[in-house]
Amino acid sequence: MMNGDEVLALISKAESKFKTAGIDLDNGQFEDSISRSYYCAFHSISALLLSKDLSFSSHNQTIGNFNKEFVKTGIFSKDYTEILQSLFEDRQSSDYDALTTFTEENAEESMRIAQKVLHGVKIYLAIE
Repeated sequence: MMNGDEVLALISKAESKFKTAGIDLDNGQFEDSISRSYYCAFHSISALLLSKDLSFSSHNQTIGNFNKEFVKTGIFSKDYTEILQSLFEDRQSSDYDALTTFTEENAEESMRIAQKVLHGVKIYLAIE
């Protein structure tokens, strides 16, 4: 695996964001939980791309290149595109839109799908 230490560090960061999402959820901080869930998924796919020596400066580039390298090639199913887009949009709203509110169910769903991304990446990288 190229950049092995950095890839593992990104996976560790993703796991930490997932843990924080759970703490935020338990404390009723649903918007923060949703944001942390997104970053769990984002760091997961960043690790995946870095394993192929690919790194990007923006979230859109990272998501786009994940789709190009891993979804369009059939390595990951097409629902990952929708998952990442949904997490990204919810994170944008939770962090920047003062009028949007999220429920406990929204935060739980974000955690569920972020965990799916993290788990899939770890399986692909053979670290789970």
